[in-house]
Amino acid sequence: MSRRVRKPLAKKSERTRGKRDDRRPSEKHAVKKYMAGKPSPGRAVAPVRKPRPEPEVAVEKTPAVAPLPTKVQTVVVTADENNMRVDRFLEARFPGLSFSHIQRIVRKGELRVNGKRADSKDRLEEGQSVRIPPLKLDAPKVATQLSDAQQKTLDALKAMTLYEDDDVLVLNKPAGLAVQGGSGMTRHVDQMLEVLRDSKGQKPRLVHRLDRETSGCLLIAKTRFAASALTGSFRHRSARKIYWALVAGVPKPKQGRISTYLAKEENEEESIMRIAEHGDEGASHAVTYYAVVEASAQKLAWVSLKPVTGRTHQLRAHMAHIDHAIVGDPKYFNKENWQLPGGLQNRLHLLARRIVIPHPRGGFIDATAPLPPHMLQSWNLLGLEADRFDPIENAPEE
Repeated sequence: MSRRVRKPLAKKSERTRGKRDDRRPSEKHAVKKYMAGKPSPGRAVAPVRKPRPEPEVAVEKTPAVAPLPTKVQTVVVTADENNMRVDRFLEARFPGLSFSHIQRIVRKGELRVNGKRADSKDRLEEGQSVRIPPLKLDAPKVATQLSDAQQKTLDALKAMTLYEDDDVLVLNKPAGLAVQGGSGMTRHVDQMLEVLRDSKGQKPRLVHRLDRETSGCLLIAKTRFAASALTGSFRHRSARKIYWALVAGVPKPKQGRISTYLAKEENEEESIMRIAEHGDEGASHAVTYYAVVEASAQKLAWVSLKPVTGRTHQLRAHMAHIDHAIVGDPKYFNKENWQLPGGLQNRLHLLARRIVIPHPRGGFIDATAPLPPHMLQSWNLLGLEADRFDPIENAPEE
C-alpha cells in the first residue's frame, strides 16, 4: 500500500489499528521543525513536511545532457555534484549508460579522479578533475512488441509495484532477488528495468540498494530529474526509512540508539562489516534507532529499526553487535546453542517496511510494503499482530 500525500502524516499517539487522527496546528509546526533537522522535545513526529504547491504546468527542468565523449575528456566536478558517487555521477552526466558499462570502465581504471584510479562507490568533491574515456551509449530500443520473456519481466515488475507516477517507481522487492548483478548472477532488478527503457534510451535508475535477502520498499527514479532530486534527499537524509525484523532475544532497554563505526572485512569466502574504531582504515560512522514492538516468550522479539545512516549491512551488523542478531542472517547470526523455533524458516527476517521521501515535484511519497511470505508465516506462528502500533515511527534523527 502506498500513496503520494499532500498533507502531513498523522501522528500515532497511541496504539491503533491503522486509524489516523487529523493533525493539530502545533503538530504541523513540529513536523516542519523535524524536517528541518530540529526535533521537538520528547518524541519527534512523523517525518513529513509541508508540501510545495504543484506548478500549473509540470515542466521537467534538467540541465542539458552532456554530449557523449568520443575521445578522452576531463571534466570538473560542480557544486551540485559534490559528494556524489562516481557511478551516480556518470549516470547523471550521461543518461542511458548501462550499469555494466559504468562498472567496466571503472574496474579497468579508465576513469580517473585527479589522476588516480577510483572505485564506483567513491564520492567526488567539488573541483576535482575526472578523466572520462570514450563512452558507448546503449542504443535506444525500437518500439517493437515485447518478447515472451520481456513481457513476463514487465508483469513481474507490475506485480511488485507499490507506487508509480511519471517520475518515481517504488517496488516491493522480494527476498532472494538481487538489486544489482554480481558474479554468475543473471536476474536482478537493474537488469529487469531494461524493459522500462523509454524511447530516448533512458531506463529507470536505482536510487538506493537493499541486500539480496532483504525484502521491501525499493525506490526507483524513472527520469534523470527525479534521480537527481531523490539522490539528493538520501544524501541530505531527508528520506525516512523504517525496517521490521525478528531478532533473537529481547533487547534491553526496549528502545535505544546504536552508534558505532563500521568497516568492511574481506576474507577468502565473503566480506562482512565489522565493528571498528574511529580512525580505522575504511571505517564509517553508523547510527541506528531501534524499538521492541512485541516479544514472544522472551526468546524472540519483533523490532522496528530506523537507520539514520545507510552503511552496508548496517542493521544486520548493529543488531548482532548488541547480541540480538536478526533471525536467519547467514553472515551475522553468531549465537551459540540457539535453536530456531519449529515452523520458522531459516531465512533473513528483515523487511524494508516503509519509506517516506519528498517527491521531486512536491508533496511526499509514502510507501509501505507487506510482510514477505516467510516473515508472515513466522508472525502468524508466534501470534504477532502485524497491524499494531509501531513505536519507532517517531524516533529522533541526528
